[in-house]
Amino acid sequence: MKRLFTGFAAALVCSAAFAQYPNKPIRLIVPFPPGGAAELGARIFTQPLSQQLGQPIIIETRPGAEGIIASEAVRQAAPDGYTLYYGTATGMSYAPAAKKVPPYDPVKDFTPVSLVGIFGFFIFSHASMPVHTVGDLIGYARANPGKLNYGTGNATAILANGLFAAQHKLDMVHVPYRGDGPLSIDLIAGRVNVAFATPGTLAPQVKEGKLRVLATMLPSRNQLLPTAPTMSEAGLADVPITPWGGIFGPPKMPKEIVDRVGRELAIVLAKPEVKEAFGRLAFEPRSSTPQELSAFVVQQLEAYGRGVRAMNLSLD
Repeated sequence: MKRLFTGFAAALVCSAAFAQYPNKPIRLIVPFPPGGAAELGARIFTQPLSQQLGQPIIIETRPGAEGIIASEAVRQAAPDGYTLYYGTATGMSYAPAAKKVPPYDPVKDFTPVSLVGIFGFFIFSHASMPVHTVGDLIGYARANPGKLNYGTGNATAILANGLFAAQHKLDMVHVPYRGDGPLSIDLIAGRVNVAFATPGTLAPQVKEGKLRVLATMLPSRNQLLPTAPTMSEAGLADVPITPWGGIFGPPKMPKEIVDRVGRELAIVLAKPEVKEAFGRLAFEPRSSTPQELSAFVVQQLEAYGRGVRAMNLSLD
């Protein structure tokens, strides 16, 4: 009887702690440097989410190692709800697929909370390039083997560019960056010729004539850059991977906390002002249940794995 009472008392204490969550600032780890779509998007949803939760949410960027550094920091954190992760396809789909020995299991080693949405990717070229369509780019690259370079700021871009080049038998030089923010600087300056990238800081440069947008990876045209045709409209096969972002916690985070964060995030993502702000990044907000996010992560891990094998890519 005494043991039962002790267990009941402990349950009451835990329940009270969950009811008070959160009672201090929350840390949101983002796996990319400032200025890219992930960090810019995190700014959009963290402010209203902090208002919903009643505590500040502090963004902490942990770039590098294809998202592994950030992922490991979250995986090793206390599962108390005060460390959350804005996981993306780079660290949760590409890195586990491209490592011979995966550093972690993106489903079992984390607590899924909710999908945040889908990133819009576009093919950009510098205005000095004599290309105005994807067909022009393919023709010019074939006529100038090894002379064009393309920049990448994340795993989706690496795979998308690689699959695109392989499909059309193009010889281009790869220039990797630690995020779309640093990549954008060199693309705008003309030091990079072409890039599959998110449009956060690049869309205004298209409107000013410094860059051209040749196509989008999204399944339909986007109002941010409406002149960009889809890959199918351009007569090309779709890139078979999805650039995504979602919220995770460390392993074994309590269900009560998962449900609270997921519920408040769904409210935030449905707000018209949040949708409008995401629209300026060509980002499509989309909440989910933890179970839906888990199934989506499994599906994308398989898709990225197929891409990695097709390109014979490895992080080892």
